[in-house]
Amino acid sequence: MSSVVVLGSALALDWFVGEPPARLHPVVWMGRVATWGERALFKGGPVRQLAAGFAVAVVIPGAFAAGAAWLIGSLEDWPVVSAVTSIWLLKSTFAFAALGQAARRVEQALRRGDLASGREALASLCSRDGSALGAEGVAAAAVESVAENASDSVVAPLFYFALLGLPGAVFYRAVNTLDAMIGYRGRYEYYGKAAARLDDLLNLVPARLTAGVILFAGLLSGRDARRGFRIMVRDRRKTESPNAGWPMAAMAGLLGVELVKEGHYRLGDPLQVVAPRHIETAWRLVVGASLMVFAAVIAVTAGRARGV
Repeated sequence: MSSVVVLGSALALDWFVGEPPARLHPVVWMGRVATWGERALFKGGPVRQLAAGFAVAVVIPGAFAAGAAWLIGSLEDWPVVSAVTSIWLLKSTFAFAALGQAARRVEQALRRGDLASGREALASLCSRDGSALGAEGVAAAAVESVAENASDSVVAPLFYFALLGLPGAVFYRAVNTLDAMIGYRGRYEYYGKAAARLDDLLNLVPARLTAGVILFAGLLSGRDARRGFRIMVRDRRKTESPNAGWPMAAMAGLLGVELVKEGHYRLGDPLQVVAPRHIETAWRLVVGASLMVFAAVIAVTAGRARGV
């Protein structure tokens, strides 16, 4: 089955069916393998942890990518099974519909005035502790997460699918999963450093591409794309991550809001108070941006199939 059909079918599966059950989800398997690796290797001093973390960051994604390539290759004589397997694997690398569902749960809770439920729903969008956030803070965190996850959960895996095929998308998803699990300071300062740096490297292009298509979606929807671009250029480096600031700052500029993580960054200008409606608008912009990326990837894969 052609890559175009696989991609279109994976998108349909994502939109109409959603995430597979945990026991059948490759990303859950990645997490379990990473947990096993942590139990076996997370020990000793900084040098040993750095070496172990480097091995984990390379071996686990490499093994999953190679496994995906081997599995599809071994099923060549069973085209229907091969196609279904390819669609399932590709769908597992991105979470377009789930991102929208998570954003809507936060938005709807805040519209009802149910701050406690809004804080609880925020946990499905980001790892930030929302227990001390007010309604504006929860809304702002949701907007930030929608913009950032547009890159991590949609654009980046599709980018690597277009560039390197299914193994590329699987490799990216495994690295991103490791980064989410161990790629932060504190307990995993040394053990998670390789995963965090590799994730930064892999997201250099997708994050900037995401910011660009978000701005273009804003332009098409009649928003102030010039302001969005200006804020993106001004604030993109204010986040600790070299990548997250690009789509988040672009979104802040388009919405005319200030996105704040106290003690870390302030993106955008406070022209408006962040409200639930901004979560809805952010999601609509991400939908437009994501559809453009899907269309571009389909065009690339179709051109490759024709030998263009």
